[in-house]
Amino acid sequence: MPTHDVTFEIPKGLVLSKDIRFSIKSDDEKIGTLLISRGNIEWIPANKSVKKHRMQWERFAKMMEEKGRKARIGG
Repeated sequence: MPTHDVTFEIPKGLVLSKDIRFSIKSDDEKIGTLLISRGNIEWIPANKSVKKHRMQWERFAKMMEEKGRKARIGG
C-alpha cells in the first residue's frame, strides 16, 4: 500500500478569494494539488497539465455519497 503525504497552505482569515492548497504525494511522488474554495473544489494533476478539474460542492457531495467508500466516523 502506498504511503501518502499531504501538506497544505491556509490563507489567513476566511476562504474568500484565496484557495486552501493541498499538495498530495504518494510514495514521495507528487500526484497533484487540491484547491478548496468557497464555490468549488479543484484538482490539478501533477503531470504538468495546463488544465484543472473543477467541481461544485453539491456535485462533489453527490459523487462522494455514490462512489466513495463508506467508513466509520472517528475511527
